[in-house]
Amino acid sequence: MFRESYAHIISSAEHALDSVSGEVVDKASEFILNSKQVFVYGSGRSGLVGKFFAMRLVQLGMTSYFIGETITPVVTDEDCVVLISNTGKTKSTLLVASVVKRIGAKIIALTSNADSPLAKYADLVIPISPRNGRGELAPLGTLFEISTVIFLDSLISELMFRTGQTEDDLRRRHAIWV
Repeated sequence: MFRESYAHIISSAEHALDSVSGEVVDKASEFILNSKQVFVYGSGRSGLVGKFFAMRLVQLGMTSYFIGETITPVVTDEDCVVLISNTGKTKSTLLVASVVKRIGAKIIALTSNADSPLAKYADLVIPISPRNGRGELAPLGTLFEISTVIFLDSLISELMFRTGQTEDDLRRRHAIWV
């Protein structure tokens, strides 16, 4: 079961990411690089995925926060907010989206449902839509979450390239190396 599971997860993630266009990657990169601050939010396991991304943005030298942490400042219209929700219907994520939209910050939504309520708030929708999985091999939102981690880590590589940074540059900002 173990080997069948990871093969299924890897195959599904590859399928989901192959369908993301280069145009979407370009636009996400522009939104992030042209923002004063980048805020990230997701609930549950999507939130953990978001925290991975926010940490890498900090290591990239950007000002980044995870919404809901005690030290998170106010979002402004000069910022970008990355929202992660498999269904695009998570109540807390929709609440954040509605506030951010009112403020005028750019919204990037990662969701498996490009027609979801969350997508309607977004300036850019990144559809992460793995094939329907087998629950016994990848339960609940596993395929979306794993695919989203891979997408966001790959986006970090794109941002490194666009900013001319190396792994050594990121390492110098890594908490364990301080």
